[in-house]
Amino acid sequence: MITRKLFNLTAIFFIACTLGGCNMVSSAVENVTGLAGLNRTGTVINKSWIRSSYAVVAADLLEVKRGQTLDILEETDFEKVHWYRVRASDEDKTEGWVEAQNIITSELLEKSKNIAIENKDLQAQAIGQLRAASNLRLSPELKDDNILVKLDNGSNFEIVDWEFVPKAQDASDIDDKSKGESKQTRGKTRNAEIEAAKEANEPDKMDDKYDVWYKIRLDPSVSPAPGGWLFGRQVELQVSSDIVFYQNNAKKFVAWQRLDNAEATDKNTNKDNTVKVTKPGSWVILSRSNFAKAKDGVEPDFDGIIVLGYDKYREEHYSSYRSGNVWGILPLRVEGAGDNKIFTVQLRNTAGQMEDKRFVTSKDAAGRVKVIEPSGIDKVKDDK
Repeated sequence: MITRKLFNLTAIFFIACTLGGCNMVSSAVENVTGLAGLNRTGTVINKSWIRSSYAVVAADLLEVKRGQTLDILEETDFEKVHWYRVRASDEDKTEGWVEAQNIITSELLEKSKNIAIENKDLQAQAIGQLRAASNLRLSPELKDDNILVKLDNGSNFEIVDWEFVPKAQDASDIDDKSKGESKQTRGKTRNAEIEAAKEANEPDKMDDKYDVWYKIRLDPSVSPAPGGWLFGRQVELQVSSDIVFYQNNAKKFVAWQRLDNAEATDKNTNKDNTVKVTKPGSWVILSRSNFAKAKDGVEPDFDGIIVLGYDKYREEHYSSYRSGNVWGILPLRVEGAGDNKIFTVQLRNTAGQMEDKRFVTSKDAAGRVKVIEPSGIDKVKDDK
């Protein structure tokens, strides 16, 4: 079968050169790539229709759903919209046109899977949700050639890492343009408050100096692409409902994990499809102030650690441990079973080096959480 296909391809090449010149070869080969098995494939991102053409008025031929694989036969741009000519795997092998924004190519899907594989063993550091439609990207930067898919407003995901990127003064506040689309950016205005702070030699604030990018992990029900990066300005952290009120403006929660076991029945999904733990419990929480405090050009992921225990008889949380101001890097890892847990983070030690620090937690006779702090943690007096 393969020999016959190659023979046909050679014959077409010869006929094209003989009859119309070799300038016809490219179009001839394009028309037989299906025979030689050279087509790309794509996966449907959102439910859509294969249409008879890419014109405004076209017939709907076949509805395709998220996760279905299509052969990509051709692509073109029409009125600033990118289209793929595709072939479905239904009984009729339906061929037609689909907007490119509804398809992720096999090459890009494989790259997204590689990102997910890199972080498959990492515990989720936080839960996030999009406050506006946004592009999932291959890397933490706004480039035209690294868009994987566009995620819908309200999409939820696990955050496994993040990166602080120096803020561009002409950067847009949103990242929702499609591939190839030109979008005018709006310059960031430096207000009087920021200028006054500089004159007073106050420390730089994170919000003014950096944009945060989140490395995320996605469930197949949200996207066929399982991993990538999101622009942080469009992400809202979904702090669990039983601890969100302990957060304050001085230090925001950036990562959190339970120290007790939450059963599946302890979770529910709200109307926005965001999972929140409803049963109160004990938590380890990493927090971050808004002051820049780079060491050797690198900002810490967090600068505070809090352990909150929960008294089930009084039905209230209590503070088991507060680290003071530290300099730490992700990830946060929690290990152990029952009441005895160990959580590990990288902290700057008194010698100025990064070191894994293991905090041991247990419960006393009264059922209250106790924390043993490791030695040699570098602590600063204040955030300035």
